[in-house]
Parts: sequence; structure tokens; C-alpha cells
Amino acid sequence: MQDAAADSVVSVQSGESPLVLAMPHAGTDLPPEIAARLNDTGRGLSDTDWHIDRLYDGLVPGASVVAARFHRYVIDANRDPSGASLYPGQNTTTLVPLTDFDGVPLWATPPTETDTTERLARYHAPYHAALSAELDRVRARHGFAILYDCHSIRSEIPFLFDGRLPDFNIGTNDGTTCAPALAALTERHCRAASGYSTVTNGRFRGGWTTRHYGRPQEGLHAIQMELAQATYMQETPPWAYIPDRATRLRAVLGPMLRAIAALDLCR
Repeated sequence: MQDAAADSVVSVQSGESPLVLAMPHAGTDLPPEIAARLNDTGRGLSDTDWHIDRLYDGLVPGASVVAARFHRYVIDANRDPSGASLYPGQNTTTLVPLTDFDGVPLWATPPTETDTTERLARYHAPYHAALSAELDRVRARHGFAILYDCHSIRSEIPFLFDGRLPDFNIGTNDGTTCAPALAALTERHCRAASGYSTVTNGRFRGGWTTRHYGRPQEGLHAIQMELAQATYMQETPPWAYIPDRATRLRAVLGPMLRAIAALDLCR
């Protein structure tokens, strides 16, 4: 059972399916003492995976959901706790981001190494303890677990990538984090969706969550989906959810996730 501190930073909905949906970047909670140190850009929270919880809500009966309540500017739950870069040589944001996705500074009073150490213990570790426990529970029940890491990002961010991002960005760290059947099924559904574009292991090959938990030889299969936010929402403030776009997207995500949940990946 989670303790009160863990409950304050992560929410867990336990289901009976082998599928676990992880949402490390949908949270918007900012402790007052951290919010006070952000500048106006930081307090705008522009790099949130806006509305991801709403977008995926109810698509897969019985799926578990593990979601961080805290904002990624507090600490990024999808970054290596050691601080190692996921994409060496490319622009990216750090464990505690110092800039937004446009390279603009976030802090009036930047975080120190001590701050990072404290936030790892208070936020990052409880999130991953909860996610790891849920994956272990699911694997014990089914003989395997499928982690689907839910993300979204603006479709055009010159600081991070050239041009316009495809709509569906599937990440398996070059095929190492899940069984081929899971990657093929996901790609097949995305490519069959009319009016959407798809890439596998393009600019986003899977973050730390996917790479850390993806151990198919141990019955843990992980895949990341980075959605272009233009597929379901307004990509500028106030970051509005667009129901017509979202309904169309949910009609693709729902059947895909239900098919994923029906896979038998026992070794």
C-alpha cells in the first residue's frame, strides 16, 4: 500500500488487464516554494502533456493507470535519475529542466544540486516505486506486463527537431524494449489510420521509462507513444482540448489499445 507522501505525488488506478498506462507528464501540481522560484515562462507550464488523462480516459476497460501529479518542471519523471542524457548530442531538457522546449530559461532562482537530490527522493522515486509495483503486480497476475507510456508534444518545436513532427511517434529504443508483436501491432494500427502520419523510433525512441522497464526477456514490455498535440488540442495558450479532433483520435487509440491489451506475450 502507498504511504500518504506517495499518494500526494502519484495516482494509481489498478486494473485487471495486462496493460499499464503511464502518464509522467500530465500533472500540473507545483509546490508553492518551487512555483515561487520559477519565472513567468516557467509558471506558464507550456511543456505539459496537456489533457493526456482525458484523452485516454475509458479507452481500455481494466487497464491500470499510473500518473504523476507533479509538473515536469519540478522534476522530470521520464528522465534518468543519474542525469544522463537520453539523446546525447541533441537538444533536450534535463532531469530538472532549466529551459522550456524552446530553449527559454524557466527559473528566476535556478535549482541547485541539493534541490535535485531532494526532488528525486520526494517526487521521482515515489512515482517509479508506484509504477514498478503496478508492473510487478500485473506481471504476477498474467505472466507478463505491457507498459504503454503516454506522451504528447507540440508538433513544431525548432529547438528540438526540424520541421513538423509526425502525428504518431512510436518508441521502442530501436526494438529493444518490447516483443516485435507489440511494436508491429501498434505500428499497423497507426499506419492504417486515415489522415495521420506515423514514425517508429524517429526523433523520440522512448524515454527513460520505456528504456528502464522494457525488458521483454523478463516479461516486461514497454512502448512509448508521443502524440503530436495538434491531433487533439490547441497548441498555444490556453492549450484548449478540441473535442472533434480528440474524438477522431480516440477512435484510433481505443481499438489499438484494446488489441494491445488482448496480446498474449507470455514467454
